[in-house]
Amino acid sequence: MADLERRIYLTCPVRKATAEEIVFLNEYVAKAEQLGHKVYFPHRDTNQDDETGLYICMQNRAGIIWSNEIHIYWKPSSEGSIFDFGMFFMAERPLLIINKESVQKTPNKSFQNVLLELDHVYNLPRI
Repeated sequence: MADLERRIYLTCPVRKATAEEIVFLNEYVAKAEQLGHKVYFPHRDTNQDDETGLYICMQNRAGIIWSNEIHIYWKPSSEGSIFDFGMFFMAERPLLIINKESVQKTPNKSFQNVLLELDHVYNLPRI
């Protein structure tokens, strides 16, 4: 992957993001872009003015299709992140968890365990 342009779709909470999370995400995107990577950041790049949410899902789908890797800030209460997870899993995009220290393995099957396994399997370089 080192020779390829990194086109990153950043899956993250939008509606349920805290002020601290938004600061962290903005800093992450700025650092990635300073390194020359292209980032699709839903807070910035998806028009969130949508009565039903369908257009938001369509814009995010286009961002996932455009990307060649997914970086995720996992927050289990984020419905949009769970929806995006299904889309990027279907699109077979490699994954990097950017808040891995906050994602705990569970004793039973779970989205967290799948994300942790994908992060391990793909082993993408950290930003």
